[in-house]
Amino acid sequence: MKPDTLRRQFVLGSAALLAQAGLSRSVLADLLKSAGVPTVDNLTVKVLIDSTYDTSRPGTSKWVKIKRTPIASATDYRRTLHNEWGLSVSLESRVGSETRNLMLDFGYTLPALLNNMEIIGVDATKVQGLILSHGHFDHYGPLIGFLQKYRDKLPADLTLYVGGEDNFCARKAARGAPGQFSDAGVLDRRELEALRVKVVSCEQPTVILGHAFTTGPIARRSFERVLPTALIEYGVKNGVGCNMPALNAKTEGKPVADEHYNEHATCFNVKDRGLVVITSCGHAGVVNSVRQAIEVSGVSKVHAIMGGMHLFPADDEYLRRSVAELKTLNPDVVIPMHCSGPGFVTAMREQMPDRLITSTTGTEYLFGA
Repeated sequence: MKPDTLRRQFVLGSAALLAQAGLSRSVLADLLKSAGVPTVDNLTVKVLIDSTYDTSRPGTSKWVKIKRTPIASATDYRRTLHNEWGLSVSLESRVGSETRNLMLDFGYTLPALLNNMEIIGVDATKVQGLILSHGHFDHYGPLIGFLQKYRDKLPADLTLYVGGEDNFCARKAARGAPGQFSDAGVLDRRELEALRVKVVSCEQPTVILGHAFTTGPIARRSFERVLPTALIEYGVKNGVGCNMPALNAKTEGKPVADEHYNEHATCFNVKDRGLVVITSCGHAGVVNSVRQAIEVSGVSKVHAIMGGMHLFPADDEYLRRSVAELKTLNPDVVIPMHCSGPGFVTAMREQMPDRLITSTTGTEYLFGA
């Protein structure tokens, strides 16, 4: 086994032991810094599901190579890429001749995911690990169906990395009269167990398959706040839900505003470039997410910020302030997706036009040599 592989396994194993011992995030962050976060030669991100498809001309950037899959299938013009509310990306990283293939989030519906994977050319059987950013249906909706279709062709030790216990909480939406709610989805861990999927809770910064790392829960240290989203229940009913007794007691078992305590961001440190931070939905704040990645990794250079940023409900002043704060972090590129909203793109064009890359379903990004 290569020395760098051993080191990465040590970081992950030590982090797990420290977490079990109840040590703080800062201790784990120090461990990641001292041992060295993984560094990859390059990273390819393929957008499997996003909300729109705009044009086959992806634009250019000196920092990232960009391709866009044509909207129609190369073998059947009657089939096209499907756009829907939600996000799913394929992540392929390389260190020398060693590659890792991950899926981060899964979009909203299984037909859209499977259709787009085929048209874009992502082989599901090469997936080595799964990451869920947070417990919203538009990010995990097809997960169980995807596993039912491909589980026997995936690694025996297949692992799903989740942010924490609240990824399994039931979400609710207010409907009709006050106090009336409808279901907005819940991920049932019993289905994952039946499909022989190991679940790792990343409640501390965690190295994934020796190439990626997650931030752990994101500290709230900027002006950002959680903008309107689905409600949450902190309890277990009929064997389904999240085991968070203190919060369940505090909220009296009722649906309350979701603070996304266990949301996490997925990150890579690209050689000679810096951090690629993927927010997925960014409910905890895109600025908070990036600062968390810097803190736990000890890497100050931010190469790319990409993903959903949940800024579509924000007013103009909030958007301008968000972009101004991002500008202080000096990223090479910012790539908004999913729930970022057109207002954020407008604010980026006003303050950071040279850093903005607009995304769409079927786009491929290559970071690094």
